[in-house]
Amino acid sequence: MSAQKFNGRFLCHSSENFEEYLKECGFGYFLRKAAVNMSVTLDIRNQGKRWTITQESTFKTISQEFELDKEFEETTADGRKFMTLVTFTPNTVQDTDKDCLITRYLEDDDTLVIVIEYGSVTAKRIFKRIRS
Repeated sequence: MSAQKFNGRFLCHSSENFEEYLKECGFGYFLRKAAVNMSVTLDIRNQGKRWTITQESTFKTISQEFELDKEFEETTADGRKFMTLVTFTPNTVQDTDKDCLITRYLEDDDTLVIVIEYGSVTAKRIFKRIRS
């Protein structure tokens, strides 16, 4: 699968175990409840090894720009900073840092699945492509 297939805008359709993931990360009760219930849109753009992933919500917009296979400093929505490495295989985009593994894959042309593994918790978020 070509990396270009990941390009597009995606709206979060559903989540599994996401609140437990946020709790494992140390998010407080009210922030977890807000994060679980807010509408989230992802905008993914890539050209060769250069990628930009922007997460938009009513609460905050966060944009990450990075180059595949090159470690970079990432800042999370709650302000934590750590070094992340993003790799691409023919079917997945994976982010790894010292505590977390995030795997993104396209279930079909319109469904982006994100699996997040942190500590003993695994969460899943399903996003649907926004067609103009």
